[in-house]
Amino acid sequence: MSELSNEQKDILGEIANISMGNAATNLSKLVNLPVNITTPGVSIINRSAALDDYEKTCIFVQIHYIVGLDGNNVFILQQPDVVAITDLMMGGDGTNNEGEVNEMHLSAISEAMNQMMGASATSLATLLDRMVDISPPEVCKIDVDSVKTFEKIFSSPQDMFVKVAFKMEIGDLIHSTMVQLYPISFAVEMVDKFTLKKKAGQI
Repeated sequence: MSELSNEQKDILGEIANISMGNAATNLSKLVNLPVNITTPGVSIINRSAALDDYEKTCIFVQIHYIVGLDGNNVFILQQPDVVAITDLMMGGDGTNNEGEVNEMHLSAISEAMNQMMGASATSLATLLDRMVDISPPEVCKIDVDSVKTFEKIFSSPQDMFVKVAFKMEIGDLIHSTMVQLYPISFAVEMVDKFTLKKKAGQI
């Protein structure tokens, strides 16, 4: 399958809205500022278009589901946002967003994504009525011009992906687009399970 119906996309948006809402709450605790995530846009893209919204260097976070779902999540964040989030997590005011991402930044954003996706997995477990667990995040820097590097480390043989894009605002400091990618088969599985539960009146 290389396409999703509008109804399936709407359901994926609904699932993402609920799970990422909980993830935003967890991130808010880490940075001590309000975090707002807008209603996501859902589309189907080719693997080679995954970095089209980015330039220069971005941060790539891959998280695998190890219990309950068969798939993986990829988040792509902009370098200045990662630097600012790290500054906030270290007790700074978040205005420091200059400079290259180093190991400290990667470690901090890994912890932030782990907390966010842990909350998201808990939401999905409730929505789908099953145990859901995730692997520790794999985090690395990507030079946007080196798409081959991205394709090599993205551990999925598929070419078409669901792209969930949402605006993330952290206080008045960060106004960013965060992109989540996962295989279409994984998306269809979530939609089917969510729809069955909804029809049973459990959501």
